[in-house]
Amino acid sequence: MSYLLHAKSMKYIVPLLSASLLALAGCNKAPDGTASNASTTIGVEIDDSVITTKVKTALMSDDIVKGMDVKIETRKGEVLLSGFADNQAQIDHSAAVAMAIEGVKKVDNKLTLKEGKQTVGNKIDDSVITAGIKTAMLQDTQMKSMDVAVVTRKGEVQLSGFVDSELQAAHAIEVAKSVSGVQSVINNLKVKN
Repeated sequence: MSYLLHAKSMKYIVPLLSASLLALAGCNKAPDGTASNASTTIGVEIDDSVITTKVKTALMSDDIVKGMDVKIETRKGEVLLSGFADNQAQIDHSAAVAMAIEGVKKVDNKLTLKEGKQTVGNKIDDSVITAGIKTAMLQDTQMKSMDVAVVTRKGEVQLSGFVDSELQAAHAIEVAKSVSGVQSVINNLKVKN
C-alpha cells in the first residue's frame, strides 16, 4: 500500500518540481526583462536555497541563538545574516554556526544589538511597519521585493538581501523611508556579483 501511495504522489511531485525549476529560470531577469549582469544558474540557486535552509535549521536548533529573529539570504554560497541579537556573543556565534554549514563560502554578519526592552505594542507597530514596507515594495515596479528581507525593531528597519545595483538599493531605502512609522533604515543590501 505504501509503495502505491508513493507512486501516486510521485505522479504529482515530478511535474510540480519541474514547473518550479522552470519558474526559477525566470528569476535571473532584471526588472526591465533583460538578463541580470550577475546571473546564476538554476543549480546555484537551488544550492543557495539548500544552504539557506540548512543555516536556518542550524540556528533554530542552537541553544545560544534559537529565539532570535535572524533573516538569512544566500547568493553563490555567500550567506548574509541580518536582524537583532541580545548580545555580542549571539552575533559571533550565529556567524560561526552559519560558516560551519557545508557549501558556505563566506558569511556577512549584519546582525545588530537590540537596544532596550521591546513592548508588545512595539512588536505590533513593528509588524505593521514591516508589512507596509513589503507591500510598498511589491507595488513598486522598480523593486523585486522578494530579494529584500525586512526586519523592524522599535521603528528601526533593516533591509538585507541581494539587489541588482546600487540604484536599486538606494530606491529600496527610499521606499522603506516612505512608510509611516519608520524611524531609521539600516542598509544591509548587497549588490549581486
